[in-house]
Amino acid sequence: MISPAVLAMLRSIVGSENYLDSEADKVLYSYDGTPMLRQKPDAILIPRSTEVISKILRLANEEGFAVVPRGSGSGLSGGSVPVPNSVVLLFPPMNKILSIDDVNLTAKVEAGVITARLQSEVERRGLFYPPDPGSASISTIGGNVAENAGGLRGLKYGVTKNYVLALDVILPNGELITLGSESVKDVQGLNLRDIFIGSEGTLGIFTNITLRLLPKPEHSVVMMIHFDSIAAIGEFVAEVMLARITPAMLEFLDRNTIRAVEDYAKLGLPTDLAALVLVELDGYKLVVEDDVQTVFAIAKKLGARFIKAAESADDALKLKLARKSAFSALARLKPTTILEDASVPRSKLPDMLLQIESFAKQESVLVGNFGHLGDGNLHPTCLINERDSDEVHRSERFFERTFEAAIKFGGAITGEHGTGLAKKKYLEMATGKTQVELMRKFKEAIDPNNILNPSKMFDVNSLFRSKCERNFSRVVK
Repeated sequence: MISPAVLAMLRSIVGSENYLDSEADKVLYSYDGTPMLRQKPDAILIPRSTEVISKILRLANEEGFAVVPRGSGSGLSGGSVPVPNSVVLLFPPMNKILSIDDVNLTAKVEAGVITARLQSEVERRGLFYPPDPGSASISTIGGNVAENAGGLRGLKYGVTKNYVLALDVILPNGELITLGSESVKDVQGLNLRDIFIGSEGTLGIFTNITLRLLPKPEHSVVMMIHFDSIAAIGEFVAEVMLARITPAMLEFLDRNTIRAVEDYAKLGLPTDLAALVLVELDGYKLVVEDDVQTVFAIAKKLGARFIKAAESADDALKLKLARKSAFSALARLKPTTILEDASVPRSKLPDMLLQIESFAKQESVLVGNFGHLGDGNLHPTCLINERDSDEVHRSERFFERTFEAAIKFGGAITGEHGTGLAKKKYLEMATGKTQVELMRKFKEAIDPNNILNPSKMFDVNSLFRSKCERNFSRVVK
C-alpha cells in the first residue's frame, strides 16, 4: 500500500475536494467493463490541470507508486483496472470542446469529452466525427484514443487513429509534449503519435486531442436482412464488396443474440433466424439509392428471407436498436457476461463463424455472437456464472480456441477492445516473441520506473521491475 505520508502529499497536490479514498469509492473504481477483474486502488484523484497531473507523476517516480488513468471505465480488456500500490486518475473536469474549425475540418477537445457529445456538436454544424464505439454515450475521447476504439462505422470510415491529428501528452516523467500537428500532412520524424494511440494508458496521459472531421453525409439508408444460414452472410459480405459498395455499417447478430434481443426489446424479430444483418449506406442521395437496389438484389439472390429498408429516421434508429441492444440483451441471460472480440480477414468470416459455433458446442457454453461483419471484427459473448468454476474454465477454453482460430486465419486476438489485463497472456501467441520484446523495450525507455498503468498488455522483464512493484512486495512480505 501507498504510505499515509505519500497519500497526504497527493491530497495536498489535488486538493481535498478532488481526493477520494472511502471504501465505497475504492470499490466503485476497482473495476471497469471487464468481468472477473477487480483490484481496489489506494486512492482516486481528480486532477484539474496538466500541472497537477505532472506533479502526480513526478511524485509517483520519486515514491514508487503506480498511476492508472481512467476515462469512463467502459473498457472491456481490464485496461483501467487498478493494480496493487496504485492511484486512479479521473478526468471529468477536463471535458471542454475547445474549438471546432469549419475551414480546416478539425476539432480540439479535452480528454474527458464524451464521444456522443462531440458527435452531436459537430453534426449540428453539418460536420461528422465517424468513430462510433458502442459505448459512445458514456465513453471519453481520451479513452477512445487510449484504446484506439472502433465501432459500427469502422468498415467505411476506419477507427479512432484515422481521425487523430495531434495529441498533447504528459509523459511518465511529468513532461508535456505534443505529438503530431494540426496539419493534415505531417511526416516529421518517427510517427510517435500513432504509437501512443492504442497504448492503453501505459505510455502517457492525454490532455488535449486534435481530431479530423468530415462533411456530414448527405443521405443514409438503413436496411435489415434476415438469413437462414451463417454461410449465407459470409457470401453476402463478399458479394457486396465485389459490387464495390462500402457500407457505413455492416453488422450481424446470430440466433442466440436475436432471441435475446427480441426478448429484451420486443422489436418483432423472428427467433428462428440463423442471422440478422444490418446495413447502412450513406453518401450522395442518388448513389445511395442505387446502392440500396444493388444490395437488395444481392440479398435476394442469396435467399434472404426478409429485407426491409427504413422509411424514416425514427425507423432507422429502431432497426439499429437491434444491434445496439445486443450486449444488454445477452447480459440478462446469465450472471456473468464475457464480451470478447477477435478479427479475421473478410474472406475467412464463414469459416470463423462456423468455428465459433463449433467451439461453443464442444465446450458446452452459451455463446451469442454479433459484431462488425464488414471488417471481420466479431464479438463472441460467453454467458456464464462466475461462481461456477467449471463453467469459467470451459469459457476460458472456448476463448483460447477462438483466439487460436483467429490467428490461424490471419486475424488478430482483438480488433478494438485492446489487450489490457484480459488478453495479455495471448499477445505473444498472436504477435510473436520479438514484437512483444520490442514493446517492452519501448515501455522501458519511456517509463523507466514503470509507474504508468503497469502490468497491462504485457509483463515487464524480470530485471525491469518498477519501484512501485518492489515497494508492494516489501509490504506484502
